[in-house]
Amino acid sequence: MSLNKGKDAKPHIGIFGRRNYGKSSLINTLANQDIAIVSDIPGTTTDPVKKSMEMANLGAVILVDTAGIDDDSPLGKERIKKSLLQISQIDLAILVIVNNVFDRIEEELIDLFAKQEIPYLIVQNKTDIFPINLEKSNALSARLQVPLIHFSCSKPENVKVLFEELNKLIPSSSLQFKSLLGDLIQKDELVLLVTPIDSEAPVGRMILPQVQLIRDVLDNHAVVVCVRETELEAFLTKVRPKPVLVITDSQAFELVDKIVPPEIPLSSFSIVLARQKGEFEHYLKGTPKLAELHDGDRILMLESCTHHVSCDDIGQVKIPKWLNQFSGKELIYEMASGLEGISRPIADYALVIQCGGCVITQKQIKNRLRPAIEAGVAVTNYGLAIAFMHGIFHRATAPFRSQKI
Repeated sequence: MSLNKGKDAKPHIGIFGRRNYGKSSLINTLANQDIAIVSDIPGTTTDPVKKSMEMANLGAVILVDTAGIDDDSPLGKERIKKSLLQISQIDLAILVIVNNVFDRIEEELIDLFAKQEIPYLIVQNKTDIFPINLEKSNALSARLQVPLIHFSCSKPENVKVLFEELNKLIPSSSLQFKSLLGDLIQKDELVLLVTPIDSEAPVGRMILPQVQLIRDVLDNHAVVVCVRETELEAFLTKVRPKPVLVITDSQAFELVDKIVPPEIPLSSFSIVLARQKGEFEHYLKGTPKLAELHDGDRILMLESCTHHVSCDDIGQVKIPKWLNQFSGKELIYEMASGLEGISRPIADYALVIQCGGCVITQKQIKNRLRPAIEAGVAVTNYGLAIAFMHGIFHRATAPFRSQKI
């Protein structure tokens, strides 16, 4: 499987700490520009602030500035909740402390890092104001077994050291982009993408999964052709050699399955992305739950991006309609968009259906699904669910079942 630097899902680095500890100044210093508002008034940062930047040896990363985690006011507690939510969405954390203060608040943060398997380092900030106590610093670093860097945003002499430590700590899996089809196709082979144009298709451009597949095929020195489902049958009668793989939009599965000869492997954009993003084995195991639902079961639809909902919306309209018809049951659907939390305990759901996740990282997908998996709630994916309901689950997953996932 070929590996390249991340092209769509950049590593996320979160900055955490108490109010007025200089987190916003730190993110501005790292990015070398004014991104976050800086003030001497505690609590200036409210919602998390994100900024994409280039780091030597890492490439593009996202820096995430969060609100202070020591605000006990009603509004502050809401800000803290948003800050802590970021932990499930990052690949690496920077914990900012000042004047060697490290007690319950910081201990609770590193416990959360450990639970989510997030590597972290400590930056002791404002060293131009508060004298460095090397004995305390060294003891803390040794106890936690993490780097502790002395830093001053007004005199950022250690910025190079900080970048070097970030380079060492960030998980290699966050920096690698696994080829979507690299272990399935060879040089000069033809891959056919069936791309319906409906009310959900953005005017004048392709949707992100289609663009990602086009680039991936080209990166593997193969040939990619795009065709609408309305021209598919005519194209297949003319093209030579035949495609080694056909990838379609999930909502066109039923039609495309009838047109593409059985000897040509067929799958969907959503299934290909699901395989790359992880938890594919859990999807394979959880998808048959679609045939075991009961009246009153709750279905959680996880849409990773936010977009305008049309009458043809795949997550909010089409899948619920197909699932009602397939199951013959009265089901309750709830939608969570972006990376927002859910309003009820995960165990209340009979099934979780995740979108392809083209705009989020592998880490974010895994953490998004972790509560359901740990609670024994079945999970599946848009493409796998649609294939199952249309009776082509085995065909749509066959290209990947014999491959290393």
